[in-house]
Amino acid sequence: MAPACSVLSCAGCCVCSILVIYYKDCTRQGTEHRNFLGGKMANVTLSESSPAIAQNKTQVTDAEKARRIRLVVSASMIGTIIEWYDFFVYGTAAALVFAPLFFSKASPTVGTLAAFATYALGFAVRPIGGAVFGHLGDKLGRKAILVTTLMVMGITTTLIGLLPTYGQIGEFAPVLLLVLRLIQGFGAGAEFAGAAILAVEFSPRDRRGFYGSWSQIGVAIGLAAAVGVFWLAQRLPEAQFMSWGWRIPFLMSSVVLLVGLWIRIRIGESPVFEQIQAENKIARSPLKEVCKTQLKSLLLVVGMRFADNAVLYIPVVFTLSYLKLRGYPGDVGLIGVFLAAAAQVIFIPIFGLLSDRVGRRAVYGGGALAAAAVMIPYFWMMDSGNAWSVWFGITLLGGCIYSALAGSQPAFFSELFPANVRFTGVAGAREFGAIAGGLIPLIATALIAAYASATPVAIFVICMCAVTVVAVMLAPETLGRDS
Repeated sequence: MAPACSVLSCAGCCVCSILVIYYKDCTRQGTEHRNFLGGKMANVTLSESSPAIAQNKTQVTDAEKARRIRLVVSASMIGTIIEWYDFFVYGTAAALVFAPLFFSKASPTVGTLAAFATYALGFAVRPIGGAVFGHLGDKLGRKAILVTTLMVMGITTTLIGLLPTYGQIGEFAPVLLLVLRLIQGFGAGAEFAGAAILAVEFSPRDRRGFYGSWSQIGVAIGLAAAVGVFWLAQRLPEAQFMSWGWRIPFLMSSVVLLVGLWIRIRIGESPVFEQIQAENKIARSPLKEVCKTQLKSLLLVVGMRFADNAVLYIPVVFTLSYLKLRGYPGDVGLIGVFLAAAAQVIFIPIFGLLSDRVGRRAVYGGGALAAAAVMIPYFWMMDSGNAWSVWFGITLLGGCIYSALAGSQPAFFSELFPANVRFTGVAGAREFGAIAGGLIPLIATALIAAYASATPVAIFVICMCAVTVVAVMLAPETLGRDS
């Protein structure tokens, strides 16, 4: 338990340091921001995005603006990398190793269901984290919350890598696993929303789709990193992998955490939030106000998340256990997921840019329709017994089609809410819709066990895509809206 104590002590020191920085930022002590190394922090604001602030700032060159937006995009992307690295590592471990390590007394099917149940519970607390941190983000600012959520996720994932197994401490092992998973989910509840909002609010109006999409590229990189590290760990002899090799992907989260903190502490506050502060338009109670005035947008985002969740978690989480059940070698699914992540890096910014041209609804709705159309053929490819067909199917659904949803989502969801309740609205609604993401592998596994066929799973996903198509049809087009 000593390593865990060391991690917690380090976390406490980081929290104290960051709180001092936040206090100075909020009280505007001094005219320059400084990072924890004593250097000047980049006051990253785009004057054209914040007219109320612009008149008090000197004009900057186009090269300086480009440097600043790159820093903001990097800060946005690094958080989503660690968020989704953490979640994909957990999902991969739930599919491959948690059943024998933490639920060893159960049968393989029941053990897998139990592992996926802990995975699902992490999603169940995400709306709570989204509502709490989103409320604080609309009251205190985007930056402070983004650093906090990054730390919560990175520390809990590292601690999972230090957990003793059922064979070492008995029934306490799955209990501790569940507790850390819940804390991880709580912290992740506002991470993506905050990262996406940060990128969108720094972006010029006609480029929000493109720059906002880079926060989603962090999802792809996190996925690729999780799969790559797990694949390398599986090169170990099976006895060593099950003994200590599975811990490596979780412990690697600490490295990404340190890099993420270094980048995020260097950026300034969102210019849109600064404008809200300058005009004294901060909501008195963002959570109450968003529920009272933005109920339609909340429900639309929840509905639009149905297809988003299904199109991602079926190929990158559930399919891993399904292929194992079908007798494929263990690395076939991991290679397919890695290829899907590589495709996302290419196609997500393309679809983000496309949404700046043809609109958010066309790109997002088109992705949901395409996913529904390929679901039954997708499982034909999974059942083919051919690794190349498996890789093509996972890349098509989880890489190309998912990118249409992911690339247009940050700008689409952000523009649905006014700036003074945007963090609360996007985080709360998006993460309430994310509950489905945790349930999908669990439901799909139960359907396979009940019917011994993937057809019911395909029909289930098609129904989820239909809900999203209806939500998109009811949503307004947000392209070109004021910030």
